[in-house]
Amino acid sequence: MTNIEVLGFTSAFLTTVSFLPQAIQVIKTRDTASLSLAMYSIFTLGVASWLIYGLVIQDSAMIAANMITFFLSATILAIKLYNEWKSRVQSKTSCGLNHSVQN
Repeated sequence: MTNIEVLGFTSAFLTTVSFLPQAIQVIKTRDTASLSLAMYSIFTLGVASWLIYGLVIQDSAMIAANMITFFLSATILAIKLYNEWKSRVQSKTSCGLNHSVQN
C-alpha cells in the first residue's frame, strides 16, 4: 500500500468515525428535533453520489467510507422523517380532538 493510499484510508476512516457519535445518539434517543431535515437530506444524497463515484472509479477507500457513512446518515434521515411524520399526525389528531371538545 502506498503512502497516498494510507492517507486515503486514514482520511476515510476519520471522517466516517466522526459521524458515528451523532448516529449512535440519534439511534439511542430517537431525538432529531434539533437536526435539520434539509441538511441530512442533502448530505445523504451527497454521500450516495460519492459512493457511486467511488464505485465507478473503483476506489476502495472511498467506497468503504461512503458505504458506512451512507448507512448511518440514511438511518438518521429515516428517523428524522419518521419523527416529522409522527409529529404532523399527532398535531392533526390533537387539533381534531381539541376542535371536537370545544363544540
